[in-house]
Amino acid sequence: MYKIMLVDDEAEVREGIRRRIAWHEHGFECVSDCENGMDALEAAEQLRPDVVLTDINMPFMDGLELTRQLSERLPWTKVVILTGYDDFDYAQQAVKLRVNDFILKPITAEELIRVLESVKRELDEERDRLENLVRLERQLRESLPALKERFLERMVGTSIGVGEMKQRMAYFGLNLPGPEYVVLAADADHFGEAAPEADRELLRFALHNIVQEIAAREPASAEFRSREEKVVCILSGGSDIRLFDRAQALAEEIRRSVETYLRFTVTVGIGLPVFGLADLRQSYRSAVAALDYRVLLGTNRVISITDVETRRRLSAETTGDWEKRLVVGIKTGSREEADQAVAAIVSGLKEAAPSIEQVYIRIQKLIVSLLNALEEPGGGASPFGEAVNPITEVYRFKTLEEIEIWLKELCRDSIRMLAEKRSDMARDLMVKAEAHIRDNFSDPNLSLKAVCEIVHMSNSYFSALFKARTGKTFVEFLTCQRVEKAKELLASTDLKSYEIAAAVGYADPHYFSVLFKKATGDTPTEYRQKAAVDRERAT
Repeated sequence: MYKIMLVDDEAEVREGIRRRIAWHEHGFECVSDCENGMDALEAAEQLRPDVVLTDINMPFMDGLELTRQLSERLPWTKVVILTGYDDFDYAQQAVKLRVNDFILKPITAEELIRVLESVKRELDEERDRLENLVRLERQLRESLPALKERFLERMVGTSIGVGEMKQRMAYFGLNLPGPEYVVLAADADHFGEAAPEADRELLRFALHNIVQEIAAREPASAEFRSREEKVVCILSGGSDIRLFDRAQALAEEIRRSVETYLRFTVTVGIGLPVFGLADLRQSYRSAVAALDYRVLLGTNRVISITDVETRRRLSAETTGDWEKRLVVGIKTGSREEADQAVAAIVSGLKEAAPSIEQVYIRIQKLIVSLLNALEEPGGGASPFGEAVNPITEVYRFKTLEEIEIWLKELCRDSIRMLAEKRSDMARDLMVKAEAHIRDNFSDPNLSLKAVCEIVHMSNSYFSALFKARTGKTFVEFLTCQRVEKAKELLASTDLKSYEIAAAVGYADPHYFSVLFKKATGDTPTEYRQKAAVDRERAT
């Protein structure tokens, strides 16, 4: 509801206007009516109306002077002029004073309503614009912390002109006068695999809060949380060695505070000291690179890039022999030898102190060797799992100790898988050997050597596997097949003993009789006679 004030020196006119208009229906409330401009100005300063409907010709202060005074004191108030003078000079002056509209007396209700509706639309539009502006200002205030973080991330991560940096730093109230800068990057080592994501987010926030509190004590600093979940701190100071000392002390305080109060660990990387805002990116990148050396040096520590980049590079020959021994250990099923080889490889990496890229390349080459070791006939699943890329899986780990544990587990899984794969292949080959013996037992030339050639095994290895599966030696199994067939022929045919011997693979009838009696307790003739008696009894 908008407030409107009537100003006219004729009481009848004021009363007539008030009575003839249903103000509330049109969105207005008539808060006052005055008989001259001086009284109206005083009332307006108290009531602060949205619209003043005023006559021009009034005593003490006319409508034009009232309009002039209102434009200075209440510039948002809309003024509509009522006049009985169709005079161009008045119109000209009113336009200069930015009067909203004119109404010539005598006034009709329809005309006044039309003007009021027009003024109301204008007031509504201004109110909407003001509300939008207030909302935008509130949103901007609420977004300032996030906008500040994104600017700081851009400042250290992308190419921004120094002029723009200084303007934006002034806008966000950042105090980084320089001329020297050092960047620190803190990253959580482990929250615990079982920690819910909501708890992890709370711990990340707590880490950020600790860095904020510690950095706030520095005379010139800024901190933010990057999109990679690292907490980054920029220190600014004079061009002397004390800035780097301050960076190391602050990093150590962050590490110790997180371990003490949050019960998890962080590693803090310290970048190269740089001179000038233009080189801030170099300090940030080297701080993040220092964090990568956690793979070699371990977690829960402060790592300065200046301390680690000068160390020796890896020699490829250092671990080559151990890689070969690792493959041998996997193929021979020796878990102890495989573990020993992995430990030696990791120890060599630590001693050689290669770059991070070289560490990952060396481990990836080792993984390729493992995969090749598993490439045996029969295929099989990978120890890495179906949906895992073994080459990139190494990037999950933050220390060589973690990689060593992972590699040892992979080697044990590989040994187990190879054993299972070989067991499955051996079982299939034994089934094939049994089938061949059953199908060819009547062949007098069937021998252990012939069957071993079919399944591509040595005599000794085949004999061990065959005995383990069937409980019989090759000769015992073959003899059993032949005797069972002989018993069938003796009971159901009139074939001579020597004919049956030949039919089941024995060229020597006497040898057949000896083997048959040994297996059944009867000679072939005795077995036939007993079988005949059993048939007669059955009938």
